Amino acid sequence: MGFREVPIESIEFNPFAKIGKQWMLVTAGDQEKFNTMTASWGGAGVMWGKNAVTVYIRPQRYTKEFIDAKDTFTLSFYKEEYRKALSFLGSVSGRDRDKVKEAGLTPVPAGDSMAFEEADLILVCRKMYHAPMPPENFDDKSNDEKWYPQKDYHVMYIAEITKVLVKE
Repeated sequence: MGFREVPIESIEFNPFAKIGKQWMLVTAGDQEKFNTMTASWGGAGVMWGKNAVTVYIRPQRYTKEFIDAKDTFTLSFYKEEYRKALSFLGSVSGRDRDKVKEAGLTPVPAGDSMAFEEADLILVCRKMYHAPMPPENFDDKSNDEKWYPQKDYHVMYIAEITKVLVKE
């Protein structure tokens, strides 16, 4: 089973459901070496006249090294039957083990990055901007204590969606 490219306007994409409730995998790297992580924070919209997504990655996440090293990454979305795999991928590091193999997913190239054959939807993204999220910029100061007890503040990435792939 493969994927076909479709116009972004042809997909139904509710970011509150797709990202916040169903989760996604953020994947970066190439066929030789890549990593993925589960995320439930992010957004989708338009930035600088381009269809765009935002993702937020803590500095200690292994996937961040791959995102920083390349221009592109993917966001991929799955049916509920993959919830256990996504939960696993978000709880272990790819630094010390082959967590993709352990999760039972099949890596496939997507644009200049990687994604997984089991996905229903893949967004291929090209970085446009990134910035740390320092606590002095929090308007709601309670977020610092609630979300950052270890002071490991996210880096925000804004990326253009360059390709939309759906399962055939």
